[in-house]
Amino acid sequence: MKIEHFAYQVKDAVAVSDWYCEHMGFQIKRGIDDPFAVRFLADESGDVMIEIYSNPAVQTPDYASMDPLILHIAFVCNDIAGTIKRLSAAGAELLQEENTPFGDTLAMLRDPWGLAIQLCQRAEAMV
Repeated sequence: MKIEHFAYQVKDAVAVSDWYCEHMGFQIKRGIDDPFAVRFLADESGDVMIEIYSNPAVQTPDYASMDPLILHIAFVCNDIAGTIKRLSAAGAELLQEENTPFGDTLAMLRDPWGLAIQLCQRAEAMV
């Protein structure tokens, strides 16, 4: 089995998708606006996608109130400091930065809609 995508229900799928494309390097692989907005976004590898949708039939979670350790999406990052600066300028909020016993540097942020983003600069690549 191989993961195709992970999905987030959000209030404004178009705005969230546009932000991830502009600031995180995603590309829209498939999208519709009727009966509601759905975007499948592929990461730079093209092997993993996130689905961002705004289905009025279901509740949108209050991501900003959740501890980011409960739910976050993690990205390989080779320049934590530069990426934090760039994403902060684009409306993200830095929550925490830490070094692990493995020699990794991790940073936890929230995007402008409260979704948790983790940046992972690994001492030894895991993927």
